[in-house]
Amino acid sequence: MADRFRITLAQLNPVVGDIAGNAAQARAAWQAGREAGADLVALPEMFITGYNAQDLVMKPAFYMAAFEAVQHLARECADGPALAIGGPYVEGTRLFNAYFILREGRIASTQLKHHLPNETVFDEVRIFESGPLGGPYTIGDTRIGSPICEDAWHEDVAETLVETGAEFLLVPNGSPYYRGKFETRLNHMVARVIETDLPLIYLNMVGGQDDQVFDGGSFALNRGGKLAQLLPVFDATIAQLDLIRGAQGWDIVEADKAHHPDEWEQDYRTMVTALKDYMAKTGFKKVLLGLSGGIDSALVAAIAVDALGAENVRCVMLPSEYTSAESLEDATAVATRLGCRYDTVPISTARDAVSETLAPLFAGTEPDLTEENIQSRLRGLLLMALSNKFGEMLLTTGNKSEVAVGYATIYGDMAGGYNPIKDLYKTRVFETCRWRNETHRDWMMGPAGAVMPERVITKPPSAELRPDQKDSDSLPDYPELDAILEILIDGDGSIADCVAAGFAAETARKIEHLIYISEYKRFQSAPGARLTKHAFWLDRRYPIVNRWRDPG
Repeated sequence: MADRFRITLAQLNPVVGDIAGNAAQARAAWQAGREAGADLVALPEMFITGYNAQDLVMKPAFYMAAFEAVQHLARECADGPALAIGGPYVEGTRLFNAYFILREGRIASTQLKHHLPNETVFDEVRIFESGPLGGPYTIGDTRIGSPICEDAWHEDVAETLVETGAEFLLVPNGSPYYRGKFETRLNHMVARVIETDLPLIYLNMVGGQDDQVFDGGSFALNRGGKLAQLLPVFDATIAQLDLIRGAQGWDIVEADKAHHPDEWEQDYRTMVTALKDYMAKTGFKKVLLGLSGGIDSALVAAIAVDALGAENVRCVMLPSEYTSAESLEDATAVATRLGCRYDTVPISTARDAVSETLAPLFAGTEPDLTEENIQSRLRGLLLMALSNKFGEMLLTTGNKSEVAVGYATIYGDMAGGYNPIKDLYKTRVFETCRWRNETHRDWMMGPAGAVMPERVITKPPSAELRPDQKDSDSLPDYPELDAILEILIDGDGSIADCVAAGFAAETARKIEHLIYISEYKRFQSAPGARLTKHAFWLDRRYPIVNRWRDPG
C-alpha cells in the first residue's frame, strides 16, 4: 500500500455561467498537480458552473452543457492524477449538486450532496434533490470521503463515510463570507474530526459573485482538530497537501499556515473584491461616483481605487448653493490623495430650470422634501449621463444605516450599478475609514497613508440639501440608530428587546416603521457587498406591502 498521498488544492475563482472558462481553470490546475506529482487534484463545489448560479442551474441546456464539459475534462485529463470537480448532475428528472471524481478518462464516481442549505443566501431545497447518504470513493488504494459543503455541518454524512471505510475527509465548498464565518467553519470541521477520528481537508473557492464573496481560507486538520495547513483568504491559490500513512492511519504533513487577518481587514477586502470581480465579470473597466466631501463617498472612492486603480475611477462633485466650502475642499483633497480624476458639475442652473418648469403646478405650496429630492435626482441624472456617455459604471454610496431607514432618494443618490458599502453601518464606516488611513496592503491598488482627511471623518454628517442640514435633524445619532438597527435587523429582535437594551420605545417604533416603509426602495436598489448574515437582498426577504408593526 502507498504510504504517501498528495492532493493539489485548487482554491480558485470561477465565473458563473462561464463553463468553458471554468473548465480551462480546472485543466490548468490539473496540469499543475500532474507536474507536482499529485494523486488527486481537487476543485471546489459546483466549480464547473460557478457558484451560486441560483435558478440558472435548473435550465436544462445549462446543466447539460456543464455535464458535457465535465465529461470532456475526464477525457482530457485521463493520463495523470484523478480530478475532483463540483457540478450539476441529472438522474431522470432529478437534479443534484454533485462532486465528480474523474479518473482514467471517465467519471469514476459521483458523490451527491445530502443536506441542502435553505437559509440566508441559499435556496438549494427548491433547486436540487437531496442525494442519499453514500460511501467513499477510491483513488489507488485510498478511500476518501467527500461531504459536500453543508454535509460537513452535520454529523450523519461524515459518520456514514467513516463507517463505510473512508480514511480521510475532503470537503469541497462554495462558502461565502460573512463576518466571523471562518471561526464558524473551523468549529464545525473540528467537530467532524473529533467525531470521526479522521483528518479533514476543507477546500473553499474565492471571488465575488453579485453580492457574495467567497473568501477561500481553505484549511486542513489532523486528528484532535489540530491545524496542519491554512491557505490565504481571498487569494486564488494552488497548493500541495501531503498525507502520510502511519500505524494509526493517515496524517496530514504540517505545511504553511497563512496569516489570517482581523475582521476589519476581512470586511474591507470583501468590499474591494466584490467590486473588483463584479466589474471584471460583467465587463466594465471604469467607475464613477458622486464625491460629496462626506465620509460615505470618500470610503467608496477609496474602495474603488484599491479595487481598480486610480486611472479607472472618476469622482464628480455636483455642488449647489448648499454645498459648504469645507465639502468642496474635502472632496478635492480625497480625489487628490487617491490620485483619481476629479470633475465639478454644478447643479444650480439645472435645478433652477426644473423649478421654473414646475412652478405653475407647485403654485400655492410651500417648499419641502420635494425640492430637496429634486437636487438629489438631478445629481443622479447627471451622473447617469456621464456613465452612459463614457461607459463608466456608476457607484452608489449609501451605507447600511441609510439603506435600512430609507434615508436616500430613489432615482437620485440611489442611482447606480453597485454599492460597495451597502452592508456597512455608518458607525463602521467611520472606523473603516480610520483603519484604511492607518493600513496598507499589497492587494490595495491605491496609495498608502491617510487617503481621507481627518475632517471628512469627524465633521457631522449632512446631505447638504438645505441650509445647515444635519443627518441628526431626521434620525437619532448614528451610534444609537445603529444599535437599534442591529437589534431589529441583524438580531431579528423586537421593540421589547430595544427597550431592554436601554432605548426609548417611541424611538425604536419610529425606526421599525422606517425600516418597513423603505422596503420598496431596497427592492430597487443596487446590489452590494455582503458582510453579514442579514444583508439586504437574499439574506432578508420582506414584503413591500406590510401593515404589521410590533406593538412592543
